Amino acid sequence: MFQLTVTPASALADEPVHIQATGLPPLQMVTLMATTKDDKGNLYRSRAFYRANEAGELDLKRDPAVGGHYMGVHPMGLFWSLKPERAFDRLIKRDVMNTPTWITLDLYDSVYIHKVGEVQPKASQVLQRWFSSPDLQRVPIREGRVRGALFLPPGEGPFPGLLDLFGGIGGLVEHRASLLAVRGFAVLALAYFAYDDLPKQLEEVDLEYFEEAANLLLAHPKVLKPGIGVISVSKGAEIGLAMACYLKQVAATVCINGTNAIHEFPLRYRDLVISPIPSFPERMQVSVAGAVRIRHFKGDPRDERNQHSVLPVEKARGPILFIVGEADECFNSKEYAEQALDQLRRHGKSNGRILAYPGAGHLLEPPYGPLCCMSWSRGLFLPMLWGGEPEGQAAAQEHSWQEILKFFRQHLVLSRSTL
Repeated sequence: MFQLTVTPASALADEPVHIQATGLPPLQMVTLMATTKDDKGNLYRSRAFYRANEAGELDLKRDPAVGGHYMGVHPMGLFWSLKPERAFDRLIKRDVMNTPTWITLDLYDSVYIHKVGEVQPKASQVLQRWFSSPDLQRVPIREGRVRGALFLPPGEGPFPGLLDLFGGIGGLVEHRASLLAVRGFAVLALAYFAYDDLPKQLEEVDLEYFEEAANLLLAHPKVLKPGIGVISVSKGAEIGLAMACYLKQVAATVCINGTNAIHEFPLRYRDLVISPIPSFPERMQVSVAGAVRIRHFKGDPRDERNQHSVLPVEKARGPILFIVGEADECFNSKEYAEQALDQLRRHGKSNGRILAYPGAGHLLEPPYGPLCCMSWSRGLFLPMLWGGEPEGQAAAQEHSWQEILKFFRQHLVLSRSTL
């Protein structure tokens, strides 16, 4: 009697599960397949081939996949190796409060390489992957110029506050903010273009908008004073680093695959205007898969002519954690982080740290979701090549997520009642 078990069947999206099968013929080759859909109904699938042991058992914490979408011992491999049926799609959970991501696991008693549906699985399980918890509160924010969504943990608090910034994707992205709120932070997922009545395109970075958002968050009665943290990625990490340099409200900053200077668009803050380093679109390359590689697109911050655009990281009041993927094909992010650290050292500062991950690309997300090494991006004529190889990217996301939580817990004064 084939039996497939997954423990727990309902869990947070950043929590691992334990997958086992029993009742298999001894040493039988089997296929495990995972299937999910995004909020729009687009399909994602993965499969891996395993051999049962002599007792007819399979345990993904112990047994290696011998082929399929990954090889080796990867207990969560079926989740992070999910591939879009439609090329260049990227799975981003939009409805984080009301519905989980549903994942179906199917067990076949052979190496199943045929079209899905031709053979019925021997056993199946349906799992729920949640981005929120009971009593978590989501408050739409439309105050002054600020647009976003505030996630509040249950209880009176006060909770350490975080601003969450994504990059060139634009709009309002909430899945990371909601997961951080489940972990005890008050998190404002902040939109800054292509959302509501904000500008449709990013043409300049007005740092006073981000200061207004920081003040709004700090003024909330459930947010711990006196400072907030910023978690940021890509273009958002460029803005996050600028916030660390110029805004007194920022007490700790995580920059994921960002830059150390202003690129593409000018940055304005009160009387200050920082013009961007010139870009070189002719340096774009198209990969064999048909995605655009822009790693060498940006001008060099080390060039003497570009010094006016380099951010004064030595002015940052709090600690900065730079998280970089060494296989980032979008930004030369490790080099930028190293330049920022050198600048801090030259000014006698030691408040910066780099976590560098071999094999990891640009899109470092919370763990266990479908990895994305290329996808469509706003304003480009071809998909963007983000980079990363599966095992390195998966390991980086798992490790960096715990480091991010540890960093903010260490550097923002925490409410002992919640964390």
